Amino acid sequence: MQTKFWNLSENSDDVFQQAGALIRAGKLVAFPTETVYGLGANGLDSEAVAKIYVAKGRPSDNPIILHIAKLDELNSLTINLSPMAKKLAESFWPGPMTLVVPRSKIVSDIVTAGLDTVAVRLPGNEYARKLIAAAGVPIAAPSANISGRPSPTTAVEVKEDMDGKIAAILDGGACEEGLESTVIDTTGTVPVVLRPGGITQEMIKQVMGNVELDKGLVDSNRTPKAPGMKYKHYAPKAAMHLCRTEEILYICAGTALAKALKVGVVAPFPIGGCVNKTYTSLEDLANKLFYFLRDLDRAKVDVIYALAVPEWGLGLAIMNRMKKSCGGSIL
Repeated sequence: MQTKFWNLSENSDDVFQQAGALIRAGKLVAFPTETVYGLGANGLDSEAVAKIYVAKGRPSDNPIILHIAKLDELNSLTINLSPMAKKLAESFWPGPMTLVVPRSKIVSDIVTAGLDTVAVRLPGNEYARKLIAAAGVPIAAPSANISGRPSPTTAVEVKEDMDGKIAAILDGGACEEGLESTVIDTTGTVPVVLRPGGITQEMIKQVMGNVELDKGLVDSNRTPKAPGMKYKHYAPKAAMHLCRTEEILYICAGTALAKALKVGVVAPFPIGGCVNKTYTSLEDLANKLFYFLRDLDRAKVDVIYALAVPEWGLGLAIMNRMKKSCGGSIL
């Protein structure tokens, strides 16, 4: 298959119409969002959604988010929408938040992995909303990468994994956020964060007064209600380790260098002799984390050491991704 590569800075209106037609025809189209690039299919076409699992090599028990262009489009995808869900949607949409709500009959099992709930998001990225509107259907879209690899935040990274596997890639530049959306379960009495993201626990508490973290964030044996909860994700090719302190980071990097290994480091400071990926703030790290991991792959490092960050605010989402990236190897 020859994959079309469209730059959205040129002839965008025509491109959106062509890309929307591909979606309606059951094809796969990768597109930018404010979080990461998504791999989109017609969310109401089971055969089209099945192609996502094939292209990514994605486990079939991992649910997929449906993306909508307008708030009122949520109504057809759910039943008995709670006041909680409505308040969250009004507070944080469009934006990097996904709501888990009771599914309606038009949502197929392949999207929800057989659950009686569906995950829905109204993205903040204008290009994403234009594509959804042009397609005229909700777009099912996980991240546009091979399953288990770091999520792509540029169209070039999508091409690395998906060229020849999908119909088209829309290049809308680098993603603004860099981490996937916050996923919130709204089917209980209080909002429950299933996957942390840019909409932090503290931000949700300010709006709702109460919020909980799901046990699935720490228990890998629980059935996932949202993407990214069950399997090892975001993994670079090199073995990655998360270091609790700067002292441990220096010791590990020094030991690896002494063994003549090519060492990658993710920290707010460089270490001599290493391939360093540095950042200036948690916001900067969140935006660049997946790019750092892919860039260290391109540098063909032998091992990666990353410095842990405090697990509150945005740090909770960053640590969630880094723990999965290293497969739980914390030093």
